[in-house]
Amino acid sequence: MTHKRYADKIVEWIREVVEDAGAGGVVVGMSGGIDSSVTSVLCKKAVQNTLGLILPIYSREEDKMDAISVAEQFKIDYKEIDLSLVLDELCRSIGERRSEGDLRGNMASSNLKPRFRMITLYYFANKNNYLVAGTSNKSELAIGYFTKYGDSGADFEPLGDFYKTEVYDLARNLGIPRKIIDKAPSAGLWSGQTDEEEVGISYEELDEILYGLEQSKDRRFTDTKKVEYVKELVKRSEHKRRALPTFKKL
Repeated sequence: MTHKRYADKIVEWIREVVEDAGAGGVVVGMSGGIDSSVTSVLCKKAVQNTLGLILPIYSREEDKMDAISVAEQFKIDYKEIDLSLVLDELCRSIGERRSEGDLRGNMASSNLKPRFRMITLYYFANKNNYLVAGTSNKSELAIGYFTKYGDSGADFEPLGDFYKTEVYDLARNLGIPRKIIDKAPSAGLWSGQTDEEEVGISYEELDEILYGLEQSKDRRFTDTKKVEYVKELVKRSEHKRRALPTFKKL
């Protein structure tokens, strides 16, 4: 199936999800990155009432402007809400000395950023009877490269069965600006952070290995250390993907 056909199928699916939930629209976080850009455009094609929220927390101005450019190009209604001072205030309240976005290497505090955004997305979703669209892709879901109850907090995942490299193909098909397609993916957890550097492997290599594991063909890889590394990432993050463990009465 071509990526245009896939895009059409996703749009149809989103429309069905929203209608089945009796919701009036969709809200999606727009970071200026490729995943959120593709997701927001697909949602707009599916549902007229699509609201994009641009939620900088000491984010790069360039990323905010990229998000705005997508919203304006595809006529997506959007709001910009700066949550930087909210992060500072909580850091002070909990005794975290670092503030003003200086959270490099401090994962506990860095994860507050996507969790604040999730709270804000659900506020607007509840207020308007909308659903929250997730922006995670299959590659990142598989290795747990997301924040639990942060960017994983969503009502549906349009890109959840598409590897990162496939998202690029969807982006080109949808006409996402080249500038967004070409820039290094980043979760924006701290200044200068890039996804591939943090994960420790390129998306191209990651997707090739994940696909091989999915098809039970991992033996064909010559770099066994990278295969074992990816297997360990998948194993270590299993708790993020499984249903909440619940004690069962006998």
